[in-house]
Amino acid sequence: MSTALPQSAEPPIADTLEKATLTRVTRRLVPFLLLVFLICLLDRLNVGFAALQMNQDLGFSPAVYGFGAGIFFLGYVLFEVPSNLILARVGARVWIARIMITWGLLAAAMMFVRGPASFYALRFLLGVAEAGFAPGWVYYLGEWFPESQRARALGEVSMAIPLSGVVGGPLSGALLGLSGRLGLAGWQWLFLLEGLPAVALGFVVLGYLTDSPQKASWLSPVERAWLTQQLTEERERCREQHGLSVRQALFNGTVWQLGVLHFLCFTFGTYVLGLWLPQIIRGFSEFSDFKIGLVSAVPSLAGAVSMGLVGAHSDRTGERLLYIAAAALIATFAFLASAYLHSPWPIVLALSIAMVGLRSGTGPFWVLPSTFLTGSAAAGGIALINSISNLSGLVGPYVIGLLREASGSFHSGMLLLALVTLAGALLAMHLRRAPVLFRSGGAGIKIASAAP
Repeated sequence: MSTALPQSAEPPIADTLEKATLTRVTRRLVPFLLLVFLICLLDRLNVGFAALQMNQDLGFSPAVYGFGAGIFFLGYVLFEVPSNLILARVGARVWIARIMITWGLLAAAMMFVRGPASFYALRFLLGVAEAGFAPGWVYYLGEWFPESQRARALGEVSMAIPLSGVVGGPLSGALLGLSGRLGLAGWQWLFLLEGLPAVALGFVVLGYLTDSPQKASWLSPVERAWLTQQLTEERERCREQHGLSVRQALFNGTVWQLGVLHFLCFTFGTYVLGLWLPQIIRGFSEFSDFKIGLVSAVPSLAGAVSMGLVGAHSDRTGERLLYIAAAALIATFAFLASAYLHSPWPIVLALSIAMVGLRSGTGPFWVLPSTFLTGSAAAGGIALINSISNLSGLVGPYVIGLLREASGSFHSGMLLLALVTLAGALLAMHLRRAPVLFRSGGAGIKIASAAP
């Protein structure tokens, strides 16, 4: 039996209820989802560290490695939209648990790679297993946080992306040091010991996550009523203004442009650095595997710090696209600088600034789809955006591998990254004129003032 929220609640009481409810939701969901996403990214990107030993052991050229690292995203993209639509139908709890258990098993199975064919096959299947996870948690948070509070929550969970480098770098470097134990190479230990935690955490998800506020026994009746009412009213306004079906969302021009924007501003550069950074560092240094892991954590740490700060500030101002454009320009200039630097620590500094640009606009970005999509349309639209953007994971590492093989350096790769992020900044400014994104701060108007 639901508890009705008094319509005449005094503003101070309403403000206190809002703060208490969202604080409880944040503490319950955000740290846990951040941990889950962190484990996901470790399994997705640890191949970059494994390559320090695996490429030599198995005789992989830069092109073979780049294609194998990237083919993960082909499987991911092909099954992204169907997976997220299933999640919206069966519930996040069951579907996210299924995703985690299957991807964890396949991530651990990467220890059995013996040549290019098995490398390609397992990376592709890992992408299929993980498909739907990232858009799934974005959609899930949209079911718990009002629009005016969403960028901060999305930004905080997205901190797992740079934190995966902070944690994964030193951890992966240390696991490579287990080479020879029980007859396994260091890269085999890395895949095994970073894959199995996802399986265990998948079973935890079944008992911990709650599909919707209405089912949240850990909220008081008044808090459940307030949050349900806020989200229902917000969805009704969105439905009245736009009312897009799943089919309309999948063929909507703004949805496709948002996918390209995410490709250009965030994922292309992030996946290139995630999958190639250990080898970039090795190229200009004599560092050991463990020290490479430590140094590679520096750019990721810089990106992590920036994400929460920018997401919170974006919620206060209501502006979204200007933050995204500014972040992309920061990345552009940092990549240009890195292309012409030759000393180790200046290059690390430039790449750290680049990572700030690549990551700080993530929170503001993921608010944009929910300003004109709701329900199944939101699930399908967010999955399509993520699918388009994750094509960068297929294209980026492979192209960088070809450029590296052709030129013998990463100079041309850094110039390509600068060009890509510059294009993203220009597209962000263009999208500020899109009518459906006007409420998202596209014209610098606060969300709260635009609500009827």
